[in-house]
This record gives sequence, C-alpha cells and structure tokens, in this order.
Amino acid sequence: MRQKSFVSLLGVAALCTVLTGCIGIGPATVARDRFDYTTAVADSWKRQMLLNIIKIRYGDAPIFLDVASIINQYQLTTDLNASFGWQYPFGVGIGPANSQKLGIDGNFVDRPTVTYTPLTGESFARKMMTPIAPVTVMSLVEAGYPIDVVFRILVQSVNGIQNSYGGAARARKADPEFYTLLELLRQNQASGAVALRVKKTEDEGGALVMIFRKRVDKEVEKRAREVRRLIGLKEDIREFKVVYGAEPANDEEIALLTRSIIEILTDISATAEVPAAHVAEQRVLPTMELEGEGIKGAMVRILYSREKPRDDFAAVPYRDCWFWIDDRDYKSKKLFSFLMFIMTLTETGGKEGAPIVTINAGG
Repeated sequence: MRQKSFVSLLGVAALCTVLTGCIGIGPATVARDRFDYTTAVADSWKRQMLLNIIKIRYGDAPIFLDVASIINQYQLTTDLNASFGWQYPFGVGIGPANSQKLGIDGNFVDRPTVTYTPLTGESFARKMMTPIAPVTVMSLVEAGYPIDVVFRILVQSVNGIQNSYGGAARARKADPEFYTLLELLRQNQASGAVALRVKKTEDEGGALVMIFRKRVDKEVEKRAREVRRLIGLKEDIREFKVVYGAEPANDEEIALLTRSIIEILTDISATAEVPAAHVAEQRVLPTMELEGEGIKGAMVRILYSREKPRDDFAAVPYRDCWFWIDDRDYKSKKLFSFLMFIMTLTETGGKEGAPIVTINAGG
C-alpha cells in the first residue's frame, strides 16, 4: 500500500511539472484585454465629452485627457516542491517509518499602466481653437455624411449667410436663407448633382472645387440655380472654388466660415436642459430657444435628472444632477458620436511625443 502511495505521489509531481511548463498566460489575455480596454476607453471618452459640454454650459473650463498608452504586464510564478523518505525494514527506529511531502506555491501579478496626456497650451489651442479646414468639412460630405447636418454643426456661414449659434457672447438665430440653402444642398447631394475634386493650380498647388454636374433633370437643375442665386454665384459656370472665409472674393468662390471644436461644443451645450432652480440662482443661462425640429432644433438632446438614469447612452454627474443622453434617442447618439469623430480630424500639427514609460521586462 505504501509503495502504491509513493508511486501516485511521483505521478502527481510529474503531471504538475508538465502543466507548469506548458501553460502560457500571454496569448489567452489578448482577446479579453483588447476588447475590455477598448470598451473602457470608449465609455470614458463619451463621458469626458459629455462632461465638458456641461461644464461649458455652466461657464466652467473644459479639461481633456488623452489616453497616450496602455501597457499591461502579467507575471505568473510557480514553485513545485516534493520530498520523500523511506526506511527498510519497516517500523525500525523512532518516528514514522516513511514519509512523503508535496508542495506547490504560485504567484500571479497583473500590473496595468495607463499613461494620460492632458490637452493644454499649444496643443489645446491647435486642436480645440483652430477652425476646421474647409477641405475636412467637404471630405465628410464626399464620404456620405448628410451635408445639411455637417454644415449645421461645423459651418458658421456660407458666403455670408449666417448659421445659428448658441454661445452666450454672440448668440444669434440663423438667417432664414440658411436653412433653405441646407435643404437644397441636401436634395442635390441625394441626387448626385454635386461633386468635389482637387484642382491643380500653379500658385496654390491645389484648390478644392465644388462642381455642379451636367446632364441632370430639370428639377435638379432648378435647385442648382436656386443654390447659386442664394449664395451669389455665377449662373453660367459649374465649377466653384471652396475657400475659408466670411465673404467670397468674387462670384466664383464658395466661402465657408468654419467653426473650431470649442465653438461646436459651445453651440451644442446651449440646448442642454438644466434645472430651473439653477437658472433662477443665475448659476447658468436659460436653455436656448429652438427654432423648430430637425436641423432647426437641438442637434444633441441632453437631459438632466436628480437620480442616475437607468437607460443612458452616456451619463455624468455634475453639481447635484445627472446629465445624460437617452439610449433610445438614436439621432442624438449618432450626432454625439459624430462629434467625437470630428475631434480625431482636427489635429493640424505634429503630435507631441508621449511620455516615456519604462517597464520591467525581465523575469
């Protein structure tokens, strides 16, 4: 019986040795960590964006932290100890005739290292306060985003026709022609009557050109002529240069006065709902009055409640309330995600080097 127990002990020891030598934890963590960190970063990004919109609404300073790097270290150590003693003949001497001992020690360490980069100084000015380039605006249109939504959010004026704005310092309603222009441009976009291309020029290297296509039906041609009339373009040409500015230099240019990210967030924040008590106490300005639905209304509907919402797309606590976007409000969710996408397109200069992180890669 004792010999059989000893043989079993040796078998267990050999099996443990094989298992500890063959199992690796690295590959098994890739799928889990990749998706878990992606979800965590995405959720925190949404909450940071929403919080900064609300802070702007209350006159507070927005603060952005970018996740520069995520490094995760795993360490697994095992220690297997086995000893035995055997005496013959059995029962001779003092103490137990034979003995067996088996010991296994293990240690698992998970060391995630997340590096954050605050958006300040020149980087803040470049990313948040520089107007979005007209080529970026028109590239979004060419990529299939509705031109009326893109212009409503990103453009302040088209050839002097003014968009609405919710900033307290220069709040204003849109010129009546602006919404008419957006509707006509949206219809032309849907019909494929408008195209974009970069035209090579000797002095500028390349200029963005909007083209009204030939061979369109009478209804589309009628809308194209109305667009030209509204923004003062020539009737007898089909190609117009798109430039940045408040007013065109001539009747062959389309001047887009685009907004910066901080202006976009300020405009969106003006329609966020706030408690009436906060308005009465002059903690915040009243919610901007809306001119209608669709592009005339709130682009992103931000609600508030005293309790934490249960069905939110994004929610943040601020002061004594919760501000949130309803997960059942598809339009607001889509436009809110569009805002976050726009932020990734506004880097106009070289990226600063991320902080150097030194980690222990040894055993």
